[in-house]
Amino acid sequence: MAADERTRYFRRLGKLRRSARRWSVLAGGFGGATVILTPYAGIGLADAVWAAAAGATTALAAWRWVDLRALAAQPAPPALDPAQAAARNRARLVAAVERLPAGAGVVAEVRRVRTRTALRGTSAAGPWERLDRAATTMAGMTDRLTGLAEPAVAEASVAEQSLRELADRVASVERTLRLAPADARPPLAEAHQALTGQLEAGVTAYERLVVAAAGYLAEEYRPQLEHPAATRLTEATDLLHGFASALSELRPHPTPGMPR
Repeated sequence: MAADERTRYFRRLGKLRRSARRWSVLAGGFGGATVILTPYAGIGLADAVWAAAAGATTALAAWRWVDLRALAAQPAPPALDPAQAAARNRARLVAAVERLPAGAGVVAEVRRVRTRTALRGTSAAGPWERLDRAATTMAGMTDRLTGLAEPAVAEASVAEQSLRELADRVASVERTLRLAPADARPPLAEAHQALTGQLEAGVTAYERLVVAAAGYLAEEYRPQLEHPAATRLTEATDLLHGFASALSELRPHPTPGMPR
């Protein structure tokens, strides 16, 4: 945002400077034309037009110079840090890709691959893989989990995000533990063990929630006796059999000994 403000500041400053110069040139041109073309015997209608144009352009040029000085007196917004600028450009690129028809899925897949690569070699990699598979399964059922199941869907979304952040925290603590001196490792190891236990328990609970959601769908959509489509097909088959039987009875049968 700061970079945008800085860019807009200098763009507006340049625009005002060009405008002031342009109106100054026009004011000088109209003023010179007025001085040269005004007859000594008096001012006619055409001369009044030249004089009015000269006065108007002079006033506009003066206002533009005043605006330019006022803007130039203001301090320019600070330059954005290179890291922040890179993050801003990356966010713009991601937003542009997400607006494409299949962009959201591509961005999500890239983020999953990046996170999987970052967690590789840590104790959080296994639970994260399980969480990712369960979350993918849950996403495929979300549209059908309506009614009484909607609160569970919302809770699952919040829990998934929390567990992903917890996996990142476990990996960060584990990397720090590898670099920490010997006297600082015991508290870090204790914290890592506690976080890992929370992650394992959370992923297990999330998997159970996904299984429960699948069971809910199975019970909700299970027909009482027979699937409606199968019932309609059976009725249509019986109807066709009835038509065939009726046509067979209506067709005249050949008398024995008579040519067909």
